[in-house]
Amino acid sequence: MKAYSILAVVVVMSLVASCNKDHMSPYGNNNGNPPMRKVHFELYTREDFSGDLHNIQFSLHMGSSGNTIFDSSLATMKVKDIPDSIHRIIVEKWVPGNDTSTLAVGFLYTIEGVGTSWYLEAFPAGDTLKVVKYPFQ
Repeated sequence: MKAYSILAVVVVMSLVASCNKDHMSPYGNNNGNPPMRKVHFELYTREDFSGDLHNIQFSLHMGSSGNTIFDSSLATMKVKDIPDSIHRIIVEKWVPGNDTSTLAVGFLYTIEGVGTSWYLEAFPAGDTLKVVKYPFQ
């Protein structure tokens, strides 16, 4: 009986492994799908903000032609708590829908009682990886 159980497990695993579904690969595939695109966000500061108690809210941003395709807020923190480069905040995100156009990617931020600003860089069409390093000042 044990041999039949092992055989059944092997057969099921073989069937599952042999299923051929058209999934996107990070490297593209032979069906004409382009390689997946990814943005690597890094947030840190080189400044000493130890006395700044303002709240700051950062958002990760991806967009094209005035259309936001990804926007995700980080937890609100005090300006004094923005990490240094050794303890930087790192987030990686695949481009939603694998948009292949040139994108604006980076950080939007609001400092409570001060205002709103941003740090954006171009992610050219055709590139598959964009690293956005933002040393907040």
